[in-house]
Amino acid sequence: MSTAAYQGATAEAIRHHYDVSNDFYGLWLDGSLTYTCALWDESGAELAGIQGDLEAAQARKLDYLIEGARAAGAGRVLDVGCGWGSLLKRLTGIYGVRHATGLTLSDSQAELVRASGIARTEIRVENWLDHEPTEGYDAIISIGAFEHFAKTGLTRAERIAAYREFFERCYEWLPSHGRIALQTNIKGNNTVMDKATVRELMFIIETIFPESEIPALSEVVESSEKLFDVVSLRNDPDHYSRTCGEWLRRLQENREAAVRISGEENVVNYENYLGASVRHFKNRHLGLARIILEKGR
Repeated sequence: MSTAAYQGATAEAIRHHYDVSNDFYGLWLDGSLTYTCALWDESGAELAGIQGDLEAAQARKLDYLIEGARAAGAGRVLDVGCGWGSLLKRLTGIYGVRHATGLTLSDSQAELVRASGIARTEIRVENWLDHEPTEGYDAIISIGAFEHFAKTGLTRAERIAAYREFFERCYEWLPSHGRIALQTNIKGNNTVMDKATVRELMFIIETIFPESEIPALSEVVESSEKLFDVVSLRNDPDHYSRTCGEWLRRLQENREAAVRISGEENVVNYENYLGASVRHFKNRHLGLARIILEKGR
């Protein structure tokens, strides 16, 4: 089957979500506009929501993945799904990466990153399927993009084929023993869902993230077999429940401004989506995988 048959969410579907408004997301994300699960302090206080700084938890997540990919001091690093550039900024500004390339399908994200003038960084509005680098990369990091690599409705075999194509590309781009640091939502093992839960999950798929499919952990691992070894793997659903709860709190604190920017209907949709996400990660209907993979020789 051709690559096109396996292609994930279209650029239009991605823009439906991420191009709502940079100002809208700025009201409730942390200062770096990191729109992926944070890594909360393992002491338990942050995770329980008793205390904790979202900015610090997001920086801790970026550091964990950068270190896992062995990207510190690297010549060239690829960020697949670069968002608003927080990882790129950390790679070049703190970790001494000499050149970082970020891929996004969102025009508004790309415009903001370019306007921020991050040193030694190239931003491309481009699908990873279309990416043809002139040189390889020393490390690859992808945070919160894998969920968009296979469209809703594909069979398991078709999803695995789509994911495997991604890993095959990464294999070509990396040197021997090069690493991928991957963070993605995954399906939870708690498959007992009532009708309300199913409706909420369908709402997220249809209204918030159209054309996207959350992978099973087994699909991620199977699609990377004989290309990459799994070096480490952790599942952090409680961390995403906590993160979504913090985002929801900030959105509601800035609700009046959010409605002015994006409209009442959009704000209600996001309140419902974030509130449902808090519950579904807590109840293990969803998981959050952080996986470090290493290329063989």
